[in-house]
This record gives sequence, C-alpha cells and structure tokens, in this order.
Amino acid sequence: MRTIVTYETAKAATLGGAVFGGGGGGSPEEGLRLASLALEMGHVEIVTLDEVPPEAVLLTVSAVGAPKSGSKVVASHYIKAVQMLVEAERLKLGGLITNECGGLACVNGWLQSAMLGVPVVDAPCNGRAHPTGVMGSMGLHRLKAYTSVQAAVGGDVTKDTYLETFTRGSLDRASSLVRQASVQCGGLVAVARNPVSAGYAAKHAAPGALGRCIGLGQTILGIRRKRSSSIPETVAEVLGGTLLATGRIASLDIETKYGFDVGTVVVEGTKGVELTFWNEFMCADVDGRRVATFPDLIATLDPKDGAPLTTADLETGQDVAVMVVPRARLILGAGMRDPVLFAPIEEACGKEIIKYVFDEVK
Repeated sequence: MRTIVTYETAKAATLGGAVFGGGGGGSPEEGLRLASLALEMGHVEIVTLDEVPPEAVLLTVSAVGAPKSGSKVVASHYIKAVQMLVEAERLKLGGLITNECGGLACVNGWLQSAMLGVPVVDAPCNGRAHPTGVMGSMGLHRLKAYTSVQAAVGGDVTKDTYLETFTRGSLDRASSLVRQASVQCGGLVAVARNPVSAGYAAKHAAPGALGRCIGLGQTILGIRRKRSSSIPETVAEVLGGTLLATGRIASLDIETKYGFDVGTVVVEGTKGVELTFWNEFMCADVDGRRVATFPDLIATLDPKDGAPLTTADLETGQDVAVMVVPRARLILGAGMRDPVLFAPIEEACGKEIIKYVFDEVK
C-alpha cells in the first residue's frame, strides 16, 4: 500500500509518533516543520515492505543527540549525510527507513525522499524510540565481523561548530563516535547509516510501525475535533495500555551527559509516580514498586489536549498524564531482544532494567 504524504498525514505522523517516542524521538513541532519543508520541496511517498524487492538496499536515517540541547539540524544536513554514504559505498538506493518512531523520528527520510526521489519504506528499525544507536540497528551487532558505516552532519558554520564525519567500524564504536560528533556540533547531527536489504529489514525491523503512528495521530486529531472524550484515556485504551496517573510534576532533575538527557521526574496526583529517563523514559515506579520498564512504552501527555510531552518539554509544576503500554503491545525491532544492549541503561540511570525485561521470560 502506498501513501502519498499530505500535510494532514504529517500532522498525524508527528503527533502519533511522539506518543511512541516515549519521552524521546524528537520534538513533534520540529518534526512537523521538517515534514512541511519536505512537502514544499517535492513529492513524498511512503511504501510498505511488500512493494519493495527483497534485494533492494534500504538506508537508515536519523537525528542523534540530546533534545534538551536546543540544537537543530537543518535540511541540507539530512540530505548531505545520505549523499556522503551513498557515494562512499556506491549504493543503488532502494528506500529510506527511520531508526525509530517519535515526533521528529517518524518523518526521518521525508526531506531526503523529496529531494532525492527515493521512497520512504514503512519498516522503522524500531516501533518506539530508544536511546542508543545500536538498539536501532536491527540486530546487526550480532553478525560476526559486521562493519558499520555511518555518515553524520551537523553544527553551524557561523559558530564554528559545523562537522561532516564518515566512520567505518564496529557498530558500538561507530555509534559512539557519531554520538560524540553530536556533542561537538552543539547537540544534534543528521545521520545516515547501515545499509541493509529489504529482506533483512522484513525479519529484523518493525514493519508497519510508521502506519501505526499515523493511525494513532489521526485518532487523536479526530477526538480533538469532536471533543468527545479524555484523550489520554482514549490513547491508553487504543494502545492496550493504562493511564497510570494524572497529576503535577513535583520535581524534575535533568542533566545532559555524553550527548544524552538523563534524569528523574516525580509526579504527584492520585498516585506518587517516579519516572526515570535516558532521553526516553526507562522505568516507572509507584511507591518504590516497578510498574513499567523499557521497552514498555512510558509516555507523558497533556491532560487537556493529549499532546505528547517529551522529556525535554517537562517542567516543574506542569500537569501531566502518565501512560504505560506493555511491550507486548508494541511493534519492536531486533534491538529490543538482546539483554546486552540494556546494560548501558542500568549504568546511565542507576536502575535495574535487565531483570525486569529478560529474567521473567527464562
């Protein structure tokens, strides 16, 4: 099924995508700005995997960095990153896929599609947002002697922070270098990386997740027009989750370290809820009891209009609704099935994660 992108599609994608961002995945406002720019530049088409030959080469595109930095990636950076990698690897490009779902992430590839005439394929590396590049690499790290190729562009020439970089090496080291490039550029870089076949993506990515984001966004927009029900409650019901709490943010602790936003949020309301995040929300605890753990979806929404709130949006004294959706209800990529990739979360957040996600299935 092919989708010809319109402005209404873009609004739905960035809105629904921001919910699946789980506190990360980029700003939906920035996502809508970039999607609108893409539509001004040309034609954007989203295709499903069954419309792409299994041998077609798909390239992952993303933005990497700390949302709280306030840094922005300009259109030319996204396009340049793709061109650098395609030229270096002499690729015949068959499509573009986003690394994850999020308010900005859901429109990754749209600018490049409009300018380069390559379709966006509905096979995100992951059906929710995640903190590390390896998590969005579709299990490629498990291939013996796999070599990652990544191009990153960002910064501002007028501020002497502009940088173009191309790296080749192990997934972990290449991703770490790209993360450091985002720090050098002021907070964010546009990235193109890890070409794979469509056949590989069908087995290891999250086919259909982009369409699900668009569908959820359309649902939210429809409720807003009708003003018929509580949006956070409806979103939770549609996704098979629960509304954990509605209340005011009593405290917010956040700092940017090594290109990530790290911190905790305490929400006071009908329940006292503590949320820990590493760009995305990693866990939710109620009175010291764990109730949700990444890759469960933990999201904060505006109680009035259901607008998804990223961790970079949150402020002390703000009213929020906290929603959780079990990971079994999500479309997840291969990066969510390897406990090794979850160890850095524990180190960054100081919280036990692995035992809540993997020990229970032994």
